[in-house]
Order: sequence, then structure tokens, then C-alpha cells
Amino acid sequence: MTEPIGTADQPLGLTVYSLPSPSSALAEDTRRTRSGRWKMLLLLAICAAPVVASYFTYYVVRPEGRSVYGQLIDPQRPLPALTATDLQGHPVPLASLKGQWLLLSVASGACDATCEGNLYLQRQLRESLGKDKDRLDWVWLIDDAERVPQKLEPALAHATVLRVPHADLAAWLDPAVGQRLEDHLYVVDPLGHWMMRFPARMDLASAAKARRDLNRLLRASESWDEAGRGP
Repeated sequence: MTEPIGTADQPLGLTVYSLPSPSSALAEDTRRTRSGRWKMLLLLAICAAPVVASYFTYYVVRPEGRSVYGQLIDPQRPLPALTATDLQGHPVPLASLKGQWLLLSVASGACDATCEGNLYLQRQLRESLGKDKDRLDWVWLIDDAERVPQKLEPALAHATVLRVPHADLAAWLDPAVGQRLEDHLYVVDPLGHWMMRFPARMDLASAAKARRDLNRLLRASESWDEAGRGP
């Protein structure tokens, strides 16, 4: 059998690609890593910009004579990675509270006079926000195993009540010098950062100043914060 002309004894064609040197490969990896980090930082900055802008508006760009009643916490402290329990004993991650402004109080389940006063102020402050009240949750963090008085249950229908050990709360929240953890109301932003503490043992007159602070925070954040925690 005759082979076609030009097909016999032809060498196989091979294409040889040169490999990059180790130094150039390392430089390329370094460049890609640096580029990825910058992109990640840019993305974080874009996500945080509305929050930063709202705080800047509230604390810096404000009319002369405006006073802030609550104390700003600097640096802000994120919600700890803890699991609380509700009054039925079901586990509730504290991180699930993110997505809403929070007005917190801390007290024993037995709830003394200071506790009752704080719960009343929390409810009144939330109701006083009118159409914006659904952007604020009022939260009672119980720091022991004491039973909640039955007389309080109807008033807590719209509250979030969770049990968290006192030591864990004390590692996150701080009272003012000379005060107890239970003496204050605390404000947490929708990103889960404790960012403000109201003075201890507020009365109705001072609560009006706290309401002004809450109104300003809600107005300053209305461009990025909505009622509810979303899907």
C-alpha cells in the first residue's frame, strides 16, 4: 500500500511555552493580592459610608447650640457573639437583633423600682417616635434567672426580653463611673454597635432630651435604615 506523499517520516510538531521565572511569578501574586485587598477595603468603605455620613451629620454638622444628651461611646462596641435565651428558654443569638436601632436596659428578672422605671421610659420613648417607632426595638436584657413578675407581662407585649449572664453583659456594656449597669439606657445602631449611653436614672424631663437624641439619630440615618430587619 502506497503512503500519501508528504505524510511519511514527518516529525511531530511541538510548541514549547516558556515558564515565568519564580521572581516574576511571586511579583504577580503579590500584585494580585494587593489589588484584592484594595478592592475589599473599597467595598467595605462603600458599605459603611451611609453610616459614617449619618454619624457625621449628627455629631459634627449640627446647628450651633444643639446639645447631645447621651454620651457617645468611642470606640463603639459590637454585639458580642453570644446566645441568649427568651422567657420560654429558647436560644436566641444576640446577632439576630441587628438590623434595627435598639434601646436597651439591663436588670434582674425580679425588676426593682429602677428597672420598672427604665421599662416605662423605654416604652414611652419608642411610642413618642410616632411613624418612626418601628425603626426602634426596646430590649430588656435580664442578667439572672429570677422570674419576671406576672404584673409586668402585659406591658412587655412589644418588648424583646432576653436572658444574658451578667458577666457577659458587663464585658460589653459599661456604666458611668459610680453607676450600676442597671442604671442606664443604652443605644445600639442597626449594625449592632453600642454607640450611646443615656445618663443614669432618667426622669420624664430628662427623657425628653433623650427623645430628641433618638429623633436626630433616626433622621440622620433615614437614607439607609428602614423599619424591620429585612429577609
